[in-house]
Amino acid sequence: MPNIDAPAEAGLAGFNALGAAEAEAGLLSCCASPVFAREVAARRPCRDLAALESAVEAAVLGLSWPEVLTALAAHPRIGEPPRDDGAAPGAPGPGVTGPDAAGSGASGPGASGPGASGSGAGGREASWSRREQSGVAGADPAVLAALAEGNRAYEARFGHVYLVRAAGLTAGEMLDRLRERLRNDEGTERDVVRAELAGIARLRVARLLEGPEGTA
Repeated sequence: MPNIDAPAEAGLAGFNALGAAEAEAGLLSCCASPVFAREVAARRPCRDLAALESAVEAAVLGLSWPEVLTALAAHPRIGEPPRDDGAAPGAPGPGVTGPDAAGSGASGPGASGPGASGSGAGGREASWSRREQSGVAGADPAVLAALAEGNRAYEARFGHVYLVRAAGLTAGEMLDRLRERLRNDEGTERDVVRAELAGIARLRVARLLEGPEGTA
């Protein structure tokens, strides 16, 4: 079984030296699309973190919409905790958009990659989701209730979870962005989703190389 913790232990040099299966398994915790993981792994070696982040962004922005939905399925709804295996509560499966597709935990994340398990890519993704959504901790119950209502309205309108790069945002800011995006047409919102997914993946790939502290 590939050691998907190796990138975090060895940094960029170690990540560049990994076999394809190991690199792809680690990358699935950054974006749960197998196509994304294969493309970024194939672009190694990367000379520095900036080059790796550029590869990550290009790979996300180049995904077909079905692959974006697969990635979304690994994200939990904003305001809801991810399951320990990283998949959103009641998440359907790769490529299927349901109540918990990606808004915070979208497609069975690491579950589709080599060696992925609750303690591997999925467990890391769940940990990162909790960290990124720390802005909802202790939020006003009225704001959380509005987020839950907004999530339902968003999913009814667009057919997938509300995804936002939550790191550094308060619950109120996430709610404001959700309400703004509900006014988008489908084409515009797809562009926004891709940009948000790319931002999350860039943040996570940097954490992947940080070492054990990056998983907190």
